[in-house]
Amino acid sequence: MTATALAGAALAMALAAPAQAAPGHGPAGWRLTKTDTDARFRGLAAVSRSVAWAAGSQGTVLRTTDGGKSWRNVSPPGAAELEFRDVEAFDGRRAVVLAIGEGEASRVLRTEDGGLTWSESFRNTDPRAFYDCMTFFDRRHGLAMSDPVDGKYRILSTGDGGRSWRVLPAEGMPAALPGEAGFAASGQCLVSSGPKDVWLATGGGATGRVLHSADRGLHWTATDTTIPAGEGAKGVFGLAFRDRAHGIAVGGDYRKDQPSPRAAAVTGDAGRSWTASATPPPVYRSGVAWLPHAKRSALAVGPTGTDLTTDGGRTWRTVDTGSYDTVDCTADGACWASGEKGRIARLTRGDLG
Repeated sequence: MTATALAGAALAMALAAPAQAAPGHGPAGWRLTKTDTDARFRGLAAVSRSVAWAAGSQGTVLRTTDGGKSWRNVSPPGAAELEFRDVEAFDGRRAVVLAIGEGEASRVLRTEDGGLTWSESFRNTDPRAFYDCMTFFDRRHGLAMSDPVDGKYRILSTGDGGRSWRVLPAEGMPAALPGEAGFAASGQCLVSSGPKDVWLATGGGATGRVLHSADRGLHWTATDTTIPAGEGAKGVFGLAFRDRAHGIAVGGDYRKDQPSPRAAAVTGDAGRSWTASATPPPVYRSGVAWLPHAKRSALAVGPTGTDLTTDGGRTWRTVDTGSYDTVDCTADGACWASGEKGRIARLTRGDLG
């Protein structure tokens, strides 16, 4: 077993250990970092143990290159009115951020120098479109998705690392359900695995669905999940795939006073079918990530805490009560989480003693 695989296995074992610490800083081992901002970070890109990017409200973008010991505010000039909900980073210098909103509020910006300068590579001019999430297959090829326009989800594509974008033809996209849309809650309503597979999470319609494309967004199939929808606040909020077959979906009802039964589901066939978790997270969860090199372990996060599975998503248990909106893990054995009030935390094997 490689060193990184050992680290992932040790991380999963440590997370599963009984609680010893105080609520919000408990057995999950999250260590809050000092960000000096009250922005809410729903966009997170974990590059390594050392490097991570976070994007959030008030046009805020932060970057660390020292494992969270310090964060540099690298927000684009004049972006204070933008709402960043997703960031995809390739390394410590190159990153792409997505701003959400109706019409021209939806934009994509890109940096190649660690945030010293930014260029706007896309601005939505269709008042009917509202972009929610984006994902990259590699350093060049990526997609962004909008809520339905003319009854179908709209997909943007880039083949040059986010420098330019084009709208893909709609012929291969199935019709959206009445009231259906994506949730810009964690940057995980559009995720990819490998060179061509991508999945899109939905809610608000009659059922919570996941759409899958095996050709970088040209053709899609839609599958019902077991996560309830039926109202605008309910559905699938976040997805994570550890390979092109095995995935986890999380969600529920984001309203604080509403229950969220069946808040997680799993697939082993690339999303052609979904099975409800036997013991799901107890409440709404917006973000999910597989632990590095631990094939059956994953974390789910939300405003009320973090849950851990060690059996591929079949059962979950709460291991931390801190508030986070999204989570991301890296190949070298680190996990990061971010959320409201400037909260960004780091978790590694070393953090767990």
